[in-house]
Amino acid sequence: MSDSLHSHKPEDTCCSSKLKPVAKHLHGGHGESCCAPKASEPTLIQLTEAPSADARLSSFRIEAMDCPTEQSLIQNKLGKLTGVQQLEFNLINRVLGVTHNLASTAPIVDAIKALGMHAEPLEQGAEAQAPAPEKKSWWPLGLSGVGALVAEVIHFTAAAPNWVVAVIALISILSGGLGTYKKGWIALKNFNLNINALMSIAVTGAILIGQWPEAAMVMFLFTVAELIEAKSLDRARNAISGLMQMTPEQATVLQADGTWVTQDVKAIDLGARVRVRPGERIALDGEVLAGNSSIDQAPITGESLPVEKTIGDKVFAGTINQAGSLEYAVTAAANNSTLARIIHAVEQAQGARAPTQRFVDTFSKIYTPAVFILALAVAVIPPLFMNALWFDWIYRALVLLVVACPCALVISTPVTIVSGLAAAARKGILVKGGVYLEGGYKLDYLALDKTGTITHGKPVQTDYLSLDPTADASAPAIAAALAGRSDHPVSLAIANAAVDKQLAPLVVDNFEALGGRGVRGEINGQLYHLGNHRLVEDLGLCSPALEEKLSALEKQGKSVVLLLDQSGPLALFAVADTVKESSREAIRQLHELGIKTLMLTGDNVHTAQAIAAQVGIDEARGDLLPTDKLQAIEALYAKGHHVGMVGDGINDAPALARSEIGFAMAAAGTDTAIETADVALMDDDLRKIPAFIQLSRQTSSILKQNIALALVIKAIFLGVTFAGLATMWMAVFADMGVSLLVVFNGLRLLRK
Repeated sequence: MSDSLHSHKPEDTCCSSKLKPVAKHLHGGHGESCCAPKASEPTLIQLTEAPSADARLSSFRIEAMDCPTEQSLIQNKLGKLTGVQQLEFNLINRVLGVTHNLASTAPIVDAIKALGMHAEPLEQGAEAQAPAPEKKSWWPLGLSGVGALVAEVIHFTAAAPNWVVAVIALISILSGGLGTYKKGWIALKNFNLNINALMSIAVTGAILIGQWPEAAMVMFLFTVAELIEAKSLDRARNAISGLMQMTPEQATVLQADGTWVTQDVKAIDLGARVRVRPGERIALDGEVLAGNSSIDQAPITGESLPVEKTIGDKVFAGTINQAGSLEYAVTAAANNSTLARIIHAVEQAQGARAPTQRFVDTFSKIYTPAVFILALAVAVIPPLFMNALWFDWIYRALVLLVVACPCALVISTPVTIVSGLAAAARKGILVKGGVYLEGGYKLDYLALDKTGTITHGKPVQTDYLSLDPTADASAPAIAAALAGRSDHPVSLAIANAAVDKQLAPLVVDNFEALGGRGVRGEINGQLYHLGNHRLVEDLGLCSPALEEKLSALEKQGKSVVLLLDQSGPLALFAVADTVKESSREAIRQLHELGIKTLMLTGDNVHTAQAIAAQVGIDEARGDLLPTDKLQAIEALYAKGHHVGMVGDGINDAPALARSEIGFAMAAAGTDTAIETADVALMDDDLRKIPAFIQLSRQTSSILKQNIALALVIKAIFLGVTFAGLATMWMAVFADMGVSLLVVFNGLRLLRK
């Protein structure tokens, strides 16, 4: 919530017009837009300046599209198709979105078919669910392995003529590598030198120079490595798409005649009354109508302990009802639940290129053709100009072609980013793109809102002091009776404290609100006042001793209320917005990570400094307007800092937008927070921010490790190749081995 009590002009809540619009309310409100320098929209491949007015979006499931290799082929093919304006790739679910103004989708389907892939059109609004695991027969791969091994044994033992070795090797190559040849031929036709094209050229070259056993073994090892790599990538994908399987397909719904019937969740209407028994998963988002229970919300918020739920509380699809029976009203459709939105947001984030991934993609586009040209030079130049043997240098060129493939580089970044996004989602941290996951490690300054971020955002009575011993027993009940007639947050805190103590309610007569000072009324014929410091002074009932007590409490950031009768003050009540226990621990963890903290609040300076001292924040600034918060962020930028901002209200929007990474608090169940924040914390636990920064640092470290590992191993093996000490099957082990190493290294992020 906003922590400022000031009224702000509309222009105060907007920043530079150069920034992109973002929803102004981070917690489900409506209003004008504010600005953000970075939107968390999915990365689209724009083929035209802007979609035309008659453009429409068509979606296709492409089972064969599961890595950047296929994405590159499709992008190049459809980029040449007139009428196609932009593309959106969802590699997790193997779904392609095409914005176009074609009369039908047939040309798109045909173009993809020409690439050897089948595009299945999806109906508008259909959910992009992850495809079921494809079941393939194992015997062709087994035959390929046996054939390659037999060919090698016969060749070394000279147990049969060379033509027998060639036939066995050919059977091995066709049974295990026909798919690779098909993909390689399609890639070459489209002038795309991907791993399949390079491997096809290398195996064909080995055949042409009579290395049949080695050609068969290379193709078999490559196919096995590809299979292992695909399974490894599926683990990263399943870490996200598997979340959707947490929601049950059916739920028990109350019918008009009073009976309870089991229905498919997709057919349940908003507002329907659903019952969930102990031990069952909650099927849909809703609000509790009856019952009490504890809910395991870990899939949504990452909380390790169950949360108590009662009437009026929110429940989320995919969470587990542990104890009592609950009945709740459905507040979101199955495809729009909080869990569904989280999964969709992570899928979109996976499509957004992180800086390292963009670098690798650009590098590989230059690197691959350069390696191909180098291989040609190695095959031709020494025999022509150095009187070297053709056979030896052609063989070395083929080895070079295999080992120099950039597959490890290309695959290392997306699998690491996807693993990191999934690991964050498990912790209740929704990261809106690889750029934020990778960039979080740079943060060295974190600005924080106060109310609702560091504090609970709900004032409570913290102190009670009797000023007249004769009224000690009656003062709390009298104050509660007067406070209960007011809707001011401070008054409500005093009234709630009386409810907690189960004080008997008193009747108030002739009640009157005193604007800006407090209230007054008669109880049992006696006139009482309940109000602030100013009211005491206006009534002429202040004293130096009382002033000292008031000043001491106000310096602690507390609001002080006094109960008075006609003779003088009877009791003193102090009210404050209490600090969350998690805030102290979070600030300590941030400091251990070397990150400085700054509180930016619209509350008064005394309160800001008091709260900052309680939690250990380095610096606090109070009485700030939204533009003041924005200027504070810009001032830190001017000093060369990398700044993050944490907030949950309208007044935080400009600062959140201007920060390098904006963190939205308590986003569970809130559409706009999930859609607009760079990083959304699904509950209000600040400790998730140091956890995110640690994950970001680990992600960045793994990305650098993978790039260094791939380049160093390839460089070493290139030297071995030029020395004539490498064989083709060794090259496959080196290339695919490093690919698997970087994949497994990236998957480390999924470990709990």
